[in-house]
Amino acid sequence: QVQLVESGGDLVQAGGSLRLSCAASGSFASINAMDWYRQAPGKQRELVATITSGGGTNYADSVKGRFTISRDNAKNTVYLEMNSLKPEDTAIYYCHALIKLRLWLANREYWGQGTQVTVSS
Repeated sequence: QVQLVESGGDLVQAGGSLRLSCAASGSFASINAMDWYRQAPGKQRELVATITSGGGTNYADSVKGRFTISRDNAKNTVYLEMNSLKPEDTAIYYCHALIKLRLWLANREYWGQGTQVTVSS
C-alpha cells in the first residue's frame, strides 16, 4: 500500500521560514509529478507548487519567489522550502503525487494526510 507522509508543519512568525517534507512509501514502479496543495479555513484547496519527474517546476503566483519545491528521487521525497512566510500562508499543506504501481498501469493519485502551517503576525 502506497502512503505519502508529510512533516515539517509548525507555528512560525511572519517573515520566518519552514521546510516541509513528504516521503512516499510502499511498493510502486515510479513516481511522476509531485505537488503541494494547501487549504485554508473556509477556502478551497489550491495548488501551491508542482515538480515533474524531470525536475520542471511551476508555482502559484502567490508564492513565486518565496517558495521552492524540490525532490530527491532516490528517497522518493518532495520538499517545499517556504521563506518570507505571511499570515495568509496559514493552511493545512497536503502532498499529492501521481504514482504508477506497475509500469504498465496508469498513474494513480495519492494524497498525504496534511501538515498544519500557521504563520502569526
